Amino acid sequence: MSTFSFKQIGTIHSPYHDTHGMPIQPPGAKGTKGTVELLPEYEEALSDLEGFSHLILLYVFHRTDRYIPLVTPFMDSKPRGLFSTRAPKRPNPIGISIVKLVKIDKTTLHVENIDVLDKTPLLDVKPYVPEFDLPSGDVRTGWLEQAKGLVEGKKADGRFESEEDQPEDRR
Repeated sequence: MSTFSFKQIGTIHSPYHDTHGMPIQPPGAKGTKGTVELLPEYEEALSDLEGFSHLILLYVFHRTDRYIPLVTPFMDSKPRGLFSTRAPKRPNPIGISIVKLVKIDKTTLHVENIDVLDKTPLLDVKPYVPEFDLPSGDVRTGWLEQAKGLVEGKKADGRFESEEDQPEDRR
């Protein structure tokens, strides 16, 4: 088994200083403004990015402290396998969000629809390209079919902050 290391290339800033009550996905953060500050050595790497309307941010769930194989996700009341969710308690605590790019000012990306905790370490930025990123054909969303259209109103409630908030049989 291989071990990898990554370095932080910047920091994500948002109005969310606490996970409790923040949106759980970008659709729930519609219009919320934030910034992504990259380290100065990455300014040249931002060339040509302004032509894209949306970005994929890859980041570290820096306030996660352990992996939990079964979690009760925000969009359900039943414990689910971690890999069928986007919960933060992952073996490799990597998060992903698609945000709207408003403008670039040197090494600062001004974005909207940010659903990320303030001061989150940034690992990478990629342009969102529908032709690459939207699957064609039959798309299934598993257990989330029952929650279609509900993500905008869902807020984090602290369930991933402590072990006590996990299902009794998983403590």
